Amino acid sequence: MGGWIVETFGRPAQELKAFERALTHGSQAAANYERLEFLGDRVLGLVIAEWLFDRFAGEPEGALSRRLNSLVTGPVCAEVAREIGVVPYLRLGKQARDDGAADSDNVLGDVMEALIGAFYLEAGLEPVRAFIRGAWGDRVDAHATAPKHPKSALQEWAAAHNRRPPEYEIVDRSGPNHAPRFTVKVSIGKLAEASAEGTSKQEAETAAAAALLEKLEQ
Repeated sequence: MGGWIVETFGRPAQELKAFERALTHGSQAAANYERLEFLGDRVLGLVIAEWLFDRFAGEPEGALSRRLNSLVTGPVCAEVAREIGVVPYLRLGKQARDDGAADSDNVLGDVMEALIGAFYLEAGLEPVRAFIRGAWGDRVDAHATAPKHPKSALQEWAAAHNRRPPEYEIVDRSGPNHAPRFTVKVSIGKLAEASAEGTSKQEAETAAAAALLEKLEQ
């Protein structure tokens, strides 16, 4: 793992235990990634907020908030985790591994934040800033204008077309607690509906809203 840390973070780990803990799921040990995840989530938010503040100097707070929210989601963190090669180093209990935790956006997203927390404790803000900017890369410029959250956009579409507000319903929940899958249906009266899955209720609602918007705008 030492070689992977050097390759990923650009320097050897002085305290390997923190990185090991960041990669350890609760099913494997009581000393798991949760506390480091708490810290890393805040560090990631700060670095991305600072980056957006500089990069989009003319945008108001609301637009910057939408950009921030789109860049620090669990699925984006999980995507980055996969890109930097986290999966082989995950420390999972047998049941969690059998249940597919190694491919869970929830788990990988949390581990990514925990690794940021571990690196911050060891190296400080400057190296962490450089790592995050490198790992998130072009994602910060993915949208020419601040992305509108699909649920907000769907709400606005309904209002603009004199329709009832969207209604969301959980129609299925499956999987173990550490890797749940939610299926949510969203409908606008009897006009149209769409369903989508996600690793959280919020993620499934967002995906369903996006699917319904796409259907309505065809």
